[in-house]
Amino acid sequence: MKKSDLKAYVAALPKAELHLHIEGSLEPELMLKLAQRNNIDFPFQSVEEIRKAYQFSELQDFLDIYYQGMNVLQTEEDFFDLTMAYLNRARADNVRHAEIFFDPQGHTARGVPFGTAISGIVTALGMAKMQFGMTTKLIMCFLRHLPEEDAFETLKQADPWLDHIAGIGLDSSELGHPPAKFKNVFAKAKDMGLKLVAHAGEEGPPDYVYEALDQLKVDRIDHGNRSLEDEALVARLAAEEMTLTVCPLSNLKLCVVDQLSTHPIKRMLDLGLRATVNSDDPSYFGGYVNDNFYALIDAVDLTKDDIRTLCENSFKGSFLPEGQKRAQLAAIAKV
Repeated sequence: MKKSDLKAYVAALPKAELHLHIEGSLEPELMLKLAQRNNIDFPFQSVEEIRKAYQFSELQDFLDIYYQGMNVLQTEEDFFDLTMAYLNRARADNVRHAEIFFDPQGHTARGVPFGTAISGIVTALGMAKMQFGMTTKLIMCFLRHLPEEDAFETLKQADPWLDHIAGIGLDSSELGHPPAKFKNVFAKAKDMGLKLVAHAGEEGPPDYVYEALDQLKVDRIDHGNRSLEDEALVARLAAEEMTLTVCPLSNLKLCVVDQLSTHPIKRMLDLGLRATVNSDDPSYFGGYVNDNFYALIDAVDLTKDDIRTLCENSFKGSFLPEGQKRAQLAAIAKV
């Protein structure tokens, strides 16, 4: 098939997004608007200045500006506007289901109450369901550069909101902060009936993926690229049908891969891994879900079958009930 036909096929396919940091969908235009609305002393005067700052050589470069951008989020209305903007953008990409990360510690540390952040997010998720039928799950992430005690405190703060939280995750600076650091709080969350996911094997070694599996007992691995360095790990991930939430444009922007043509997603599929395509922090990394697919089509020899498999995997790896998964897989089969 021609690349243009493959891209049209991507656009037509229903898909789920399983790796999206809502704070990372904060577009420069909205960032400036919120800075003005909240009278924030902000280092950037224009959209162009903000975009110029989006040059990263590693994960930490990105995180520095990511947390700076977060400062503009102050009120429930801000979190609603942020979330609604993402949901409308995802809808345009035919995303039927989104499992959204949020970082409460990034807000409470700035004096923004837990309830302010989550109430704005949850209101937008409810509106998306009502207005255009998009289903969503909310995943509360712990910042791994902070101590496990902070994560326990955040889990406690989440207690009144547990009806709205499907799972917990682990994000922020990976190197030097192995998953095992959080094994006790993950065990507690599991006992509470929450789903478990963790970033592992983005910059960190395959050992971090093993730790996420064996010590955190995760239901899904976020990223997982470096798993490919360990044959036994690859075999295990395939046998266990462990979903990997892969983020191609993020990998390129953060120099996890030198160029998209060497991205391992095709190899992951060939090895029988349940890989999915996601946008991670789309405002910072240059594209939403379909943009990630289009970039892969231009750079990697993805087939129509590969594309369909990636979209099927997104629903298979989701936390939707089995009946809803089957309905979405049937919708894919009709395209």
